[in-house]
Amino acid sequence: MSKNILIAGGSGLVGRRLQVILQRKGFQVRILTRSPKGATEFAWDPSRNFIDPQALENIDAVVNLAGAGIADKPWTATRKKELVESRVQSAAVLEQALRNASKPADSYISASAIGIYGNSGERMMAESDAPVDASFMVDCCQKWESAAGRIASLGIRTVLLRIGIVLSPDGGALPEVARPVRFGIGAYFGDGQAWWSWIHLDDLCEMIVWSLENEQASGVYNAVAPAPMRGKALVKAVARAMKRPAIPVPAPAFVLRAVLGEMSAVILNSNLVSADKVTAAGFTFKFPEVQDALNDLYN
Repeated sequence: MSKNILIAGGSGLVGRRLQVILQRKGFQVRILTRSPKGATEFAWDPSRNFIDPQALENIDAVVNLAGAGIADKPWTATRKKELVESRVQSAAVLEQALRNASKPADSYISASAIGIYGNSGERMMAESDAPVDASFMVDCCQKWESAAGRIASLGIRTVLLRIGIVLSPDGGALPEVARPVRFGIGAYFGDGQAWWSWIHLDDLCEMIVWSLENEQASGVYNAVAPAPMRGKALVKAVARAMKRPAIPVPAPAFVLRAVLGEMSAVILNSNLVSADKVTAAGFTFKFPEVQDALNDLYN
């Protein structure tokens, strides 16, 4: 079983929580960062093709969560290039470091996203399904996964997790949904009928641990809970978990598109994504239902 883990992207929402969970389970964790501060942090800068080679000494597995935040800034041409390159280049730097390591890691776990399916509407999407469109997120995710595939070609067991909407009050989409609820407004996007395929932050971290520990795990898995929710229903569930009455109020799609441009796809696209493959492979969700997940997060 992998015990010495190197995390790229360890300072983000998922990376911070993952460190805690791994350490509780007895793993030794190292972090790649541009500004190392302690004995377990190592320098790297993917934009300059730099990584401290000592970071990979005696490492059993690499978890790559690195990548610029999808919804952090408007999608200008420059920003879209940054979103792709931050993912592709991080994998390329790790690939070269793994090639040069005296003892290559046994496993490589990479983040991806359900954005690879495109705006799939009412169609349930499984890992084997092709994208339904050729939008920016599809292109970004395909290049992201292709970069991980080059690491798999080294003979390293590789797992790609296509992550859905991560539920945590500390970051991501949930605080944005919860903010108006605090003022009695249940704001939903468009007509509220788009599917949101979500996952509790702890279930996502446990799925990464499962990927590390389960030597039979390989290839692509959807990292989503088995019970997707429509956007409007999710907002109602958030209000119940927060114990706040909230009047449903739509944020019209045309307004969101006018304000956010192409980036509005992040909140308007419908993604009904299957968790069947990962559950069939033996992973058990602690929070398969959204109300239980939200009650845990808010209470």
